[in-house]
Amino acid sequence: MANRLASETSPYLQQHEDNPVDWFPWGPEAFEEARRRDVPIFLSVGYSACHWCHVMAHESFEDEDIAAFLNERFVNVKVDREERPDVDAVYMKAVQSMTGRGGWPMSVFLTPDGEPFYAGTYWPKEPRHGMPSFPQVATATSEAWRDRRDEVVESASSIATALAGHRESEVAEAVDLTVPDAAAQVVLERAWDRELGGFGRAPKFPQAMTIEWLIARHVRTGEAEPLEAAVHSLDAMARGGIHDHLAGGFARYSTDAAWLVPHFEKMLYDNALLLPAYAAAAVVADDDELRRVTHATAAYLLAELRTDDGLFVAATDADSEGVEGRYFVWPYDELVAVLNDLGVDAERWTTFLGAVPQGNWEGVNILHEPVPRARFAADAGLDRAAFDAEWERVRTGLLAHRAQRVPPGVDDKVLTDWNAMAVRGFVRAGLLLDEPDWVMAGARAASTLHDVHIVDGQLHHTSKDGRVSVPGFLDDHALLALADLELFQATGEPVWFDRALALATTAHERFHDPEDGGWFQTAHDGESLYLRPKETWDNATPAGTSVMVEVCLTLAGLTGDLTWRDRAEEGVRLFQEGARTMATGYGWLLRQYEALAAEPREVAIVGQPGPARDALAAVARERPVAGTLVVVADPDHGDRVPLLANRGEVDGRPAAYVCRGLVCDRPVTEPADLAALLADG
Repeated sequence: MANRLASETSPYLQQHEDNPVDWFPWGPEAFEEARRRDVPIFLSVGYSACHWCHVMAHESFEDEDIAAFLNERFVNVKVDREERPDVDAVYMKAVQSMTGRGGWPMSVFLTPDGEPFYAGTYWPKEPRHGMPSFPQVATATSEAWRDRRDEVVESASSIATALAGHRESEVAEAVDLTVPDAAAQVVLERAWDRELGGFGRAPKFPQAMTIEWLIARHVRTGEAEPLEAAVHSLDAMARGGIHDHLAGGFARYSTDAAWLVPHFEKMLYDNALLLPAYAAAAVVADDDELRRVTHATAAYLLAELRTDDGLFVAATDADSEGVEGRYFVWPYDELVAVLNDLGVDAERWTTFLGAVPQGNWEGVNILHEPVPRARFAADAGLDRAAFDAEWERVRTGLLAHRAQRVPPGVDDKVLTDWNAMAVRGFVRAGLLLDEPDWVMAGARAASTLHDVHIVDGQLHHTSKDGRVSVPGFLDDHALLALADLELFQATGEPVWFDRALALATTAHERFHDPEDGGWFQTAHDGESLYLRPKETWDNATPAGTSVMVEVCLTLAGLTGDLTWRDRAEEGVRLFQEGARTMATGYGWLLRQYEALAAEPREVAIVGQPGPARDALAAVARERPVAGTLVVVADPDHGDRVPLLANRGEVDGRPAAYVCRGLVCDRPVTEPADLAALLADG
């Protein structure tokens, strides 16, 4: 018999609808029931692509005896962290404060008022490796509530008070433009793995935001090492097992330092962030391999994660048939048999893909490229065109064979913030690599987000099959506003500017923290939790405050309203010390520092569509310069956007208007003249 989760829209919650645990979704009903029964709450937070969430569910939540105990002693609440990032954020702080670490599944015991008093992550069904079993933990927690209630309640109140009163940082008095200099030194000297690429030790995450910042830093300063670190890391990931060499796309992270063994779930946000990072590196480094990976990543997103209405689903699972990675890995004999059937040299291609008879991971093979393609082709005596043609035959043949397997599950909810990241990624990459279809894909997704996720003027965080739920958070407003601004710059259509301005204005009104600066994750009129979250790190996804900084800087340039500039600088000053010393946690924000250090510049190109306007746009967009806005518009754009007001063609020719630091140069009509203006400073 299905439990209360059967009517939820989250695929993760629906995965637990047949558990014998009497799960409640997050909401007032659960807390009222806990108060009525005078029992604590067991809160379990996870997400559909989480391998260990599935393990704990199978071991404990599907067990009739454990479920009976939980139902008797607790009110049990299941939360999808992607659907409720606010709940995830506030209770993750409790987990980290109590245990010194975090992760998922997140398991927290709460008072009926929602205050945490005991917390952890995964607990096994039986004690092992020094870990207590989940039944032991649940029993001890229940007994503590029964026998030492006053002590438990006092402890929970103390924890909640301490966390609510903790300030992550103080607002600095002024923006310090030396911060990115110090941060770059930290990353390049301490974090960059000069041997294997990436940053830090295993497990290694893609760090797309750090990479985009390093590219922006190279473009601004001309320093070689930031670009070297970025390209090295992107190349290492592209050749590693974290990259799907057959269908494109990247897994969430690598369990080892060499990028070989991934956690096999593939998340929309990772690929949405990596797409513009690869595109920027490809252009700045003039690297065809990075261009190829950019195209493969875009193809993956469009083929495997896009819905019929042009939006993007959240993720695909790590597991298939209950086994992690089964869909993606290859027994050696099976790989050789398929290659033989394709009529190619099996030894050559197993070597290229790093496959060995004994397997390179748990007896099977994770496909990767131990040797760069150019060197491998040369060693094999093939010119590059012949190698590429034969590889495409191998790739499509292996992909067709793999498609016959049972695929991983798909988390098909649609998240506003993650989709907005995809829009930004497609628009930026499309402009950099001259792929107008990518820009159109971004525009279609953004249009559908506005049509479906905004109901009665209220932006929502998530939907499934067109049914929206959960009021939008700061990240949703900020990232969708930024996506709209990217589309305005790409198309010159004022509707995108209007939408962005409305979202940004709403975000500031509803989320701004007037006391400590920056912006809260939840709105002033949103649900009250035991503390109000304010994201401070650019972690797996950018912090809402970091994105709002970019939105405000962009609007300052487009409108000339320096109030937006003041708001951006407040956001920068809030996390200044963290950005200086813990740079890989502030990649998005550090890119805004580069924009401020470069002094933001606006380029308005106005003219009839055609080769002359395209030539000016190509010069303006040749390199991704942080803080440089490029808007291309028709002469009849109107005056709704201050940057375009009273600006048109010159002598019947498309013209470029360049402004910097509240000063504008004369309009130019020749690409060479525009290049000279942009090169000056």
